[in-house]
Amino acid sequence: MPHSHREFHKADRIGWLRASVLGANDGTISVASLVVGVAAAGAPQASILLTGVAGLVAGAMSMAAGEYVSVRSQADTEEADLEREKRELETEPEHELAELTAIYVGRGLDQPLARRVAERLMSVDALGAHARDELGITETLRARPLQAALASAVSFVAGAIVPIAAALLAPADRIAWVSSATALVTLVLLGGTAAYAGGASLIKGALRVAFWGALAMGLTAGVGKLFGVAV
Repeated sequence: MPHSHREFHKADRIGWLRASVLGANDGTISVASLVVGVAAAGAPQASILLTGVAGLVAGAMSMAAGEYVSVRSQADTEEADLEREKRELETEPEHELAELTAIYVGRGLDQPLARRVAERLMSVDALGAHARDELGITETLRARPLQAALASAVSFVAGAIVPIAAALLAPADRIAWVSSATALVTLVLLGGTAAYAGGASLIKGALRVAFWGALAMGLTAGVGKLFGVAV
């Protein structure tokens, strides 16, 4: 008896994974940079915490709005393309059949077989066949604005909580160092986790994220030292 199995592919996760990784990384890096920069300027702990919380709220809303607008624009483009394709299928079915046949010929099928495949697929779901093979739009990779916005906002908050908690619990004169170290560890874990979820190299993913996080925090700490005045 033939054994059947269900396959799981990394591409199924690409929509929410991209938004979640971006949100968490941005939350950790941006809020940790704010905390480190303000701490390096000599601000009191209360001001540092207020800055971190303000950065969390503003960043989460900005990420959600930006991700929604970006992905909504992609979704609008997909919908417009599908509407145009639907009209063309109604008004020029033979042209659309020839177009789909040419696509399959380009992929290696001979003309008669490509024609039969195109006819068969169009008889079942013409719009779906053209969306997939002509426009490159699939259900797995379709733009989902609300999902992307929610994933970005929630993950940003999760990432931003780390440096805020570090600033809250660290000794007042060690906030910059503790926040930096905690953020870097978090970024290494996030980078490795994202790489694993996407099927990429854990080490490369972790080091890539940690490098940019360290650079951001180093620059903001330098700015804080240069322009800050102890209160």
